[in-house]
Amino acid sequence: FQWSSPAEAIERFKSQEIWFPPPQFYEFCRLCNFPSLGELQKFSSARALEGCERWMPVMLSAADGSIQLLPGDELYPEDPDYTGEKKMIMSTDKKVDDLMKEGGIFHRMVIKNVNNLAVYVNIQAKYKHINPLMIKCDNSDYNSRL
Repeated sequence: FQWSSPAEAIERFKSQEIWFPPPQFYEFCRLCNFPSLGELQKFSSARALEGCERWMPVMLSAADGSIQLLPGDELYPEDPDYTGEKKMIMSTDKKVDDLMKEGGIFHRMVIKNVNNLAVYVNIQAKYKHINPLMIKCDNSDYNSRL
């Protein structure tokens, strides 16, 4: 076991020393907004009564990777499959880079492989929440669209 700050954990993930699944990568990126546990505690106490939103990531398989779509993203379905009963499968023959260059409203995680993730968010978070810092594990640059 090793205690790490969110930024240190992400750096260790990027260097492939450790691995954690995409939802945890997203949350570490969100925790990077807080320089200390005290700041996180102040934020969470102030935001606690604002409400929550139910999320279900929707996977879009692309030719060279996948994109985990989250609520608010322009490609997120109007009626996501919250239970898994519909067996929704979204796929495209396009490459991830092409999908990113075509897009404009992002709330997604790009997954090229298990150690190559990127978070892209340019929507306003609901319920006074805070968006994750946009961190990527490769050299792709879609910031011109953000």
